[in-house]
Amino acid sequence: MDTKELLKKVRKIEIKTRRLSDHIFGGEYHSTFKGRGMTFSEVRQYQFGDDVRNIDWNVTARYNEPYVKVFEEERELTMMLMVDISGSKLFGTVDQFKNEIATEIAATLAFSATQNNDKIGLILFSDEIELYIPPKKGRSHVLRIIRELIEFEPKSKRTNISEALKFLSNVMKKKAIVFVLSDFIADDYSQTLKIAANKHDITGIRIYDKHEESIPNLGMVQMEDEESGELVLVNTGSKKIRANYSNYYHEKVEVFKTAFTKSGAGTIDCRVDESYVKKLLGYFKTR
Repeated sequence: MDTKELLKKVRKIEIKTRRLSDHIFGGEYHSTFKGRGMTFSEVRQYQFGDDVRNIDWNVTARYNEPYVKVFEEERELTMMLMVDISGSKLFGTVDQFKNEIATEIAATLAFSATQNNDKIGLILFSDEIELYIPPKKGRSHVLRIIRELIEFEPKSKRTNISEALKFLSNVMKKKAIVFVLSDFIADDYSQTLKIAANKHDITGIRIYDKHEESIPNLGMVQMEDEESGELVLVNTGSKKIRANYSNYYHEKVEVFKTAFTKSGAGTIDCRVDESYVKKLLGYFKTR
């Protein structure tokens, strides 16, 4: 992709997702994710109704009249976007590929965080860490994240969510708001998720296509595994093969829901042909 085309794509995504974050998600994000706690703001004279526990006795003794400490919520947070860029991200049968939806969701969340003056970081992963962008503030930083989401080419097509979560735990020492965007068709990651969720506020956003849920009866079909690259001749006319695939797929979905729920993390299901706006808004409002 040449620079002109890339900039055009970045601008298009910025216009769409910034409008969403400005008009819809800004307030919802602010009320959903609280600051780290209360931080000292100033000292002022005691007023009727103030909590006596907040009296600053040193200042009170100095001026011979009661003064209280005033605290305010420490709003500044860090958002980490963890995006699966393995081979299966290029699946899509309706209007958009899964990776295009992931880019829009990530950009919307990033601009919502920017409205609150929060830092945003990015981890792109396959079965290894493909790219890490440390958290920073500002529009230009968000645009860099969008650029990487659009054009980054992974070295590997496989997926390892556990490795990505271990990396998160190593680089993020303070609590962060974490969104993991993937189809979650991966090996068990429940233990590493549990460890990461003890420290961070984690939400898994499962992005999928309705045609991934089952195989239609099309007779003998040559299929390519997007992650391994292996070509296999599959008899889709076989009820057993279709049933086995369907069981495998739904087993992975159940692993996703169980692992996140047991860890105290949130989940959002986003089908590529449905509105992710409604899904995000619904999630924010129910938290």
